[in-house]
Amino acid sequence: MKVKRSDRLIDMTNFLLDHPRQLVSLPFFVKRYSSAKSSISEDLGIIKRAFKARGLGNVQTLPGAAGGVEYFPGVSVPVATEFLELMAGKLADKERLLPGGYLYLSDLLGNPNYLKVIGRLIAAQYSGQKVDAVMTVATKGIPIAQSVAGYLGVPFVIARRDAKITEGATVSVNYVSASSDRIQKMELSKRSLSEGAHVVIVDDFMKGGGTIRGMHDLLKEFQAHLVGITVFAETSFKGQRLIQDYTSLLKIVEINTQTDQIEVQLGNYLDKLVAVQTSKQE
Repeated sequence: MKVKRSDRLIDMTNFLLDHPRQLVSLPFFVKRYSSAKSSISEDLGIIKRAFKARGLGNVQTLPGAAGGVEYFPGVSVPVATEFLELMAGKLADKERLLPGGYLYLSDLLGNPNYLKVIGRLIAAQYSGQKVDAVMTVATKGIPIAQSVAGYLGVPFVIARRDAKITEGATVSVNYVSASSDRIQKMELSKRSLSEGAHVVIVDDFMKGGGTIRGMHDLLKEFQAHLVGITVFAETSFKGQRLIQDYTSLLKIVEINTQTDQIEVQLGNYLDKLVAVQTSKQE
């Protein structure tokens, strides 16, 4: 039975959002809605314009017998700025202070609405690049990695400090925590990554960069390629940070335990996003 346009648009939009970076042939939609190919093409044009206007990403159509339509997640600079300013305000709440100068983040990274946006922001950086997996370290980085992987349409893998028997054979590396100068161990299942995979590393928090450097070293053991590194928040570090090329959504400039003041600024994410969008337009 032929499906009317309003219903097609709703279902097609939902399908593309659920299948990011997956090439879908036009005959698939023709059969799904019992509609002419010309009608499907017009529908996709409407969705493409709406996505671009709302900053939701790009719907790309490829001509030819092997062509189709592919959705690349994205975000507009105004939407990203508004959200990051909201997160900065919440992160600067003095009630987050824990003993030792640590900050409580679980409520932010446990909120599904926030996680969706965080995942889309990070995925927008890499949506046009080849990515085979998203990598993080247990435990707080897992929700972020899962959200990013969902928008990129790839699996996520978890490096652990203690191997689980259910992981099977593992590859391990020793790494130095830049903030504490302690040597720690990190392991990843041999079945997690294929040789030569292109991987994005994400994490919730970065200080000296030792943990992320450990994940980078693990990728080398798999002969995998690092696509990029993004963290939810970074904090000021007086020593030599082990990672230089990275993206941060937020930057914690200062934590004053005497006055319970937390100074938070936006990270370098917006600069990186503008650079990515500019390169796509050129």
